[in-house]
Amino acid sequence: MSSLDQVLSGGSLSAALANELGKLLADFTGRGATRSRAYVMQDLVVAVFEDGATRAEQSLVSAGKAELVRLQRDALQRALAPQLIETVERLTQRRVRLFLSGSDELGGSSVEAFVLEAEPPPQG
Repeated sequence: MSSLDQVLSGGSLSAALANELGKLLADFTGRGATRSRAYVMQDLVVAVFEDGATRAEQSLVSAGKAELVRLQRDALQRALAPQLIETVERLTQRRVRLFLSGSDELGGSSVEAFVLEAEPPPQG
């Protein structure tokens, strides 16, 4: 949105969030989710990414090492946190107050949640 002066909202904001956050995760992990969506509800942004496990992660899970996959995913999500937060702040034009991230035990699905600073009261 760097060259746009308009503020995204509604479905276009949700789509932009899902696409940009999903691309960041895919670039970082080497494989993107097959299904991604984002929800914006007042001061909360929640992005859900499904079926994003890499072949290596799938192999580890098959070998009974699902805990390693979860730990690796948690570490990757923490390392990527500044870029995820920057993306949400840029697209929502609001500051992120709190970021929470988690993935399922198989590493295939994840949830990224962002609590935003309260919107300033309307000027008028």
